[in-house]
Amino acid sequence: MKTKIQFSEKNLTEKQFNANSHYLLAIDKEDKNLPFHGLIAAKLSRSQKKFSDLSKGALQLDLPNGALLSVVMLASEEAPFNNQTKFRKALAPLLSEKPKQLNLVFHGKINEVFVSNAIYVSLVNAQTLISMKKPVTKFSLTQLNIFGCKSLKNLNFIESLVEGNTLTRDLTMTPPNSLTPTLYRKEIKKFARANKLVCKEFTMPQLKKMGAGAFYAVGQGSEPQDAAIVHLTYNPRGAKKNIALVGKGICFDTGGHNLKPAKYMSGMHEDMNGSAVALGILHAAVKAKLNVKIDCWLAIAQNHIGPKAYKQNDVVTALNGLNIEIVHTDAEGRMVLADTLTLASRKKPDAIIDFATLTGCMAVAMGDRYSGVISNRPELACMAVGAGADAGERIAAFPYDEDYEEDIESQIADIKQCTLEGGPDHIHAGRFLGRFVENNVPWLHVDLSSSNRKGGLGAVSSDVNGFGVGFGLKMIQKLLAKN
Repeated sequence: MKTKIQFSEKNLTEKQFNANSHYLLAIDKEDKNLPFHGLIAAKLSRSQKKFSDLSKGALQLDLPNGALLSVVMLASEEAPFNNQTKFRKALAPLLSEKPKQLNLVFHGKINEVFVSNAIYVSLVNAQTLISMKKPVTKFSLTQLNIFGCKSLKNLNFIESLVEGNTLTRDLTMTPPNSLTPTLYRKEIKKFARANKLVCKEFTMPQLKKMGAGAFYAVGQGSEPQDAAIVHLTYNPRGAKKNIALVGKGICFDTGGHNLKPAKYMSGMHEDMNGSAVALGILHAAVKAKLNVKIDCWLAIAQNHIGPKAYKQNDVVTALNGLNIEIVHTDAEGRMVLADTLTLASRKKPDAIIDFATLTGCMAVAMGDRYSGVISNRPELACMAVGAGADAGERIAAFPYDEDYEEDIESQIADIKQCTLEGGPDHIHAGRFLGRFVENNVPWLHVDLSSSNRKGGLGAVSSDVNGFGVGFGLKMIQKLLAKN
């Protein structure tokens, strides 16, 4: 059910706060004309705090008529991530009661960015995500009222972003027995029909015939051999630029013959998060009617063990003809992405952005608060950092210097898949993947170390947070604006 959003330029008086309702009051400074100023000041005083402390954390009040009020202070120079985090924490007590109606009240010099962020945070955290618990309690936020703001030009964009993020989280959280490659491909076809997209699949027999040995090496270990590279195309009339999105879609990752311990195998149904992010961006772009051609390439497979599974010291030939020495079977993500990037680059798009939960090394480097990027164009990496800051999904750039590739030189093949020594594996992975991007296409690799953070991150309160959808949309906007 879509939430109805209503705007009003008027400020509310205390008498207009309805009984048993839910209110967020966003302010820029202390003002004695604030609704319930006395109650707010009294509670702050009781806890030995000042109004300025509301910039550090929200305050909750139970109003005399039974309404719940959350008060937060904003600053114009605040980074979007901090702004969204404040809203998430301020709204959490309100949304925990699953209200059907929510009221956002803005008082003082509040700009449209604040309002946009508040609406996004409200809507994205009011979605019902997949759950196997019984009974499933659905969130039904039917009405969102905005006071102190006349209108918002980018409302459709915000709603599109919410839909894209929710799709990403839902897919990522789906249990692995409910999202095998066969079932995932069915969902993608359904998605393509709903959004009127062209959908083409490269199945295992086709990939073998094409010579896509890097992808095939991983896919051959599963029964049934239902792995595939799926290509979706969104091509609106008049689009002048073409962006390719590539997503790693490993529906479950055992580690292969180099089997993961139980502690690290748990949660590996989320190893398809990169593909879910690519789909979320595509969905949002279609709903927002962005005037750009998008080719979305999804590498759908599982990394299992079995008689046919690839193994250490195998040498396989990728689609672009490079021979790869297999060093560790748990480095399967870069294998399926290699051939997928080759296919994507042969279409000669203006840029390629790939998304993958690729390396534990990136998680060690960044923790789960940031994701890292590597690019064959320094300006693209810089743009990514800016896009992440603008979107409230923080990005850090890592080097792509050629001498890192010395570490993955092979004695018997053109390149090693990785090393056994560890080291900067996130950079090794970037150098490896870059060898499969043809036609000198500008390419950005996004290693999603922040796809899951306990307690939420930025705007989103669920552990699986859909990181990358907002960033990806912002990147597309910046690429479209570039001459």
